[in-house]
Amino acid sequence: MPTTAAPVVGIALAALATLVWSGSFVTSRALHDSVPPVQHAFWRWVVALVVVAPFGARQAWRQRALIRRRFGYVLLASLLGVAVYNTLVNQAGLTTPAANMGMIMAASPVLTAVFERMSGVRLGARRVAGLLVACTGVLLLVRGGGSLAVGDLWMIAAAFSFGGYSALLRRRPAELGGTAFLFTTFLLGTVLLLPAQGASLALQGGFTPTTGTVLPLLYVGVASSAVAFFAWNKAIALIGPVRAGVVYYLQPVCVALLSWALLGEATGWGQALCMALILGGVVLGAGGARR
Repeated sequence: MPTTAAPVVGIALAALATLVWSGSFVTSRALHDSVPPVQHAFWRWVVALVVVAPFGARQAWRQRALIRRRFGYVLLASLLGVAVYNTLVNQAGLTTPAANMGMIMAASPVLTAVFERMSGVRLGARRVAGLLVACTGVLLLVRGGGSLAVGDLWMIAAAFSFGGYSALLRRRPAELGGTAFLFTTFLLGTVLLLPAQGASLALQGGFTPTTGTVLPLLYVGVASSAVAFFAWNKAIALIGPVRAGVVYYLQPVCVALLSWALLGEATGWGQALCMALILGGVVLGAGGARR
């Protein structure tokens, strides 16, 4: 891909992933009283595996020797980005409004930037400025909601998990194909969830498959998992995790609008002003120095 086109494509892919993931927060909140969090995560990745397998299974098999050599890396990415992150989001959805989930999750790019800086990556003044401006908007949004609820704490843990996953993506072996990586992490993440899935079934029982439960699970399995993760991973490869993370600040804006339209959660003028601040940070940081 031409060097001049890569940043534009990378930012577009990061924005696509962010928009699709915003819908998954609304889904987590919508299913909070019908599908237990672990079962929500487990079936999400089962669906994602079925979707990705035709494209990634063969490539993963061809690269099995490389995957074995880098198994520790792939396992950690599967744990943080697949098994832990989404389960924590679903757990937060039990008690936290979708808009709050999006606001808190927007802090993950800051954590990604911290992880990147700790590994010696220089961020650039404009991207740091964009991160700070957008982070200010996020902090004002959260502060406006009063004290943190239990679900907010689960979301903070989810932000740490996703920030670590995004930082790890920069270290993905260049020779490891994108679809092979997706398939392998989805498979390992599903396997890691198996014990928790068994415990959830034993303690909470299963859920009733209806249109209201199956369609949202198909959405998170196909769009939020297969499509969004491929777009995000490709964006990281093109523009790096910090720059993609700045685009991720669009998420609280998208989540607030979707939760208002689909769940009836109110959005006030104070939130709107903070969202404008977040968008300003996105524009500033996305135009920063090249990777």
